[in-house]
Amino acid sequence: MRTNFSTSDKIFDYVNYALLTLLMIVTLYPFLNTLAISFNDAKDSIRGGIYLWPREWSLDNYRYVLSEKSIYNATVISILRTVIGTVVTVFCSAMVAYAISRQDFVLRKFVTVAFILTMYINGGLIPNFLLIRDLNLLDSFWVYILPGIIGVFNLIIIRSFIDGLPESILESARIDGAGDYRTFFSIVLPLCVPVLATVALFSGVFQWNSWFDVFLYNSSTIELSTLQYELQKILQNSNASMTQKTAGDAFAGAMQNQGQVTPTAVRATMTIVASVPIIMVYPFLQKYFVKGMMVGGVKG
Repeated sequence: MRTNFSTSDKIFDYVNYALLTLLMIVTLYPFLNTLAISFNDAKDSIRGGIYLWPREWSLDNYRYVLSEKSIYNATVISILRTVIGTVVTVFCSAMVAYAISRQDFVLRKFVTVAFILTMYINGGLIPNFLLIRDLNLLDSFWVYILPGIIGVFNLIIIRSFIDGLPESILESARIDGAGDYRTFFSIVLPLCVPVLATVALFSGVFQWNSWFDVFLYNSSTIELSTLQYELQKILQNSNASMTQKTAGDAFAGAMQNQGQVTPTAVRATMTIVASVPIIMVYPFLQKYFVKGMMVGGVKG
């Protein structure tokens, strides 16, 4: 093992460590600053100058946001939507990706082009709404799942990964008498765990953060409201309360009626409440990213 390092090696290491430290600071600072504002007294936050640590600790922002009773049912709906939508999207996208990756599929190129065109051509907001209405998906939980059951971007990623699998493994399965279903479930799916985990993270973040479709299709059904939509309404109510005040009593009236919160403090608190669940999920998927790099490294 080499123990002596040249001067150039040491300089490279120092520069590398400095750049990585700078990158870490740039990446973490926005989140830590938002976290500090969310735990800081809203009245004091207006002064500015809060960076990585709250100047005056307060839980009023979280009390205000979490005081809405509808937020708890919305959290359950968001969790169900994220879990069911992610599982269905990943599974269906993987099935279609396997089908269009097969060289013996006659319509392989046509189906691939048809899917890719949907990334560039969109019917528009009104035609989409009319389609959802005609499918009887308005005021329904399944409007969160079925319209995005196949993600084209996810489809391309999974197909590219399947194309990189050794063809000899699939040929061996066919020689042993395995059909397409057996090959897909017993061979392809286990080998695609790293890319499926990556796609699951993309899909999960999309489902968790979506709120505009709730506004379009389920805004009149409070039982199907999601966490993001309820947080959006809380922020709008906070902004409306501030704008309805006159210039002279805006600050005092808002503080008295809202338990000492401001739209800026509410926005920071909402960001933390909405992002923490996704941050907690990532460590469980990180090992699959590492495994994916190892699989790519040993392919011949």
